[in-house]
Amino acid sequence: MRAARRERYGTSSVIRIEDVAVPTPADDEILVRVHAATVSRTDCALLSASPFIMRFMTGLRRPRSKALGTDFAGRVEAIGSRVRSFAVGDDVWGINDLGAGSHAEHLVISADDSVARMPSGLSFEEAAASIEGAWYAYSITQRAALEKDRRVLINGATGAIGSALLQICVYLGASVTAVGNTKNLELLRSLGAARVIDYEQEDFTQDDQVYDYVFDAVGKSTFGACKRLLTPRGVYVSSEPGPGWQNPFLALVTPALGRQRVVFPIPVDRKAFLEVMGRLVTEGHFRPVIDRTVSLDAVQEAYAYAASGQKTGSVVLKLAA
Repeated sequence: MRAARRERYGTSSVIRIEDVAVPTPADDEILVRVHAATVSRTDCALLSASPFIMRFMTGLRRPRSKALGTDFAGRVEAIGSRVRSFAVGDDVWGINDLGAGSHAEHLVISADDSVARMPSGLSFEEAAASIEGAWYAYSITQRAALEKDRRVLINGATGAIGSALLQICVYLGASVTAVGNTKNLELLRSLGAARVIDYEQEDFTQDDQVYDYVFDAVGKSTFGACKRLLTPRGVYVSSEPGPGWQNPFLALVTPALGRQRVVFPIPVDRKAFLEVMGRLVTEGHFRPVIDRTVSLDAVQEAYAYAASGQKTGSVVLKLAA
């Protein structure tokens, strides 16, 4: 099979397409023919091992795994002798944020891991684009304990996390102000934003309205810059640790002060999330936003584009016709 692999940490230039053996599933594993995956911010972080702390999980000097890719949608081609929850021919989707090896034509994964049957009515490309960003987005709403009828501002609402966060907030009953670039303002409205702010024309931190929650889906703001946007007991959440890694620290300190607080969005259980997302997709509450779909041969370009911060929604890697 063909697979995207790397020998060392670095930029997209270290990725190579190699011919490797199709893996054999162990007794508790399934073999999946990967049809689609995304190239995400998480993938770029794993590729470069940035921030440095990631190396304690992925390998200090060199990556322990040469494989790339964190989410996938595909079809089961073989199962281990102890597997009862899946059958050959099942369409499945899944995620492992530390690496699923999904930027390849096949992968193996434990049947007890974060893998589930795909919702009906989705293409493999749409299914893949409904996982990684939405998982982080759902985690933000759960960790922040988002309540119905609250006012929310989302910075970076056009990315994979942001576009999913917008839709999930609307589903949970929030009124959302979405911050995005000029070309995507209509997209934001179509996803349910009650109000939009064009960051190319104005600084959202100078908005004259206040919010119960400010969610930064791209990690480019700070709590200090956004305090004036929050109600007296408002909540700030960023998808990134922040300059100097202050957000995890603030998440420990600010709740004790009893007023505005920072929440750090530790991701929720992946397998449980797949059940939630399956329901949201099936019931029509969520639609994935896809920037572009590329072949495995264009994987270097896909990583470079994802790392640029310019994508709208997800970059999808198509691995099967």
